[in-house]
Amino acid sequence: MNNKQTLFIVAIATLLTSCVGPSRLLNLPFDATGRAINSPFAERDPQISGRYLVFTSDRGRSQDIYLYDLTNQQLIDLPGINALDAIASHPSISQDGRYIVFVAHRQGESNIYLYNRETRQLRNLTTNLRAEVRNPVISADGRRIAFQTSSRGQWDIRVYDRAGKPLKLPN
Repeated sequence: MNNKQTLFIVAIATLLTSCVGPSRLLNLPFDATGRAINSPFAERDPQISGRYLVFTSDRGRSQDIYLYDLTNQQLIDLPGINALDAIASHPSISQDGRYIVFVAHRQGESNIYLYNRETRQLRNLTTNLRAEVRNPVISADGRRIAFQTSSRGQWDIRVYDRAGKPLKLPN
């Protein structure tokens, strides 16, 4: 098995571990103001992990990241994650809900960001990567982030650690 195949398998396994479980329909009351999950606004890129549902929405007049607690049935505040000058997309959340990874587009560039809910810190993981990035996923334990990059003129999968360092995977 070559390195590309290994990276692909790691990325797919990461995606699948966050999708395990029975399907269910959330039947929640409608809220026209957008303070609840069922609203008239566009909700995109939903991803569920444990008791959390993370998604993007245009309810704040820009496309931002939102987090919903399925157990308590309420939106959770995410101070410092959304910016007026960025369009957020494709969020993914760790199993315990501490880490959220997503793409943000600013001034024609895309980067992968990691948000720590405990410290309320936002970190750009791909600031030194001169390429288009997309579709990040975070491992259940929040230690690894896989995403696609066009750095070699084609779409490849890269895996970084939480500190933003590329991981060397076995061939």
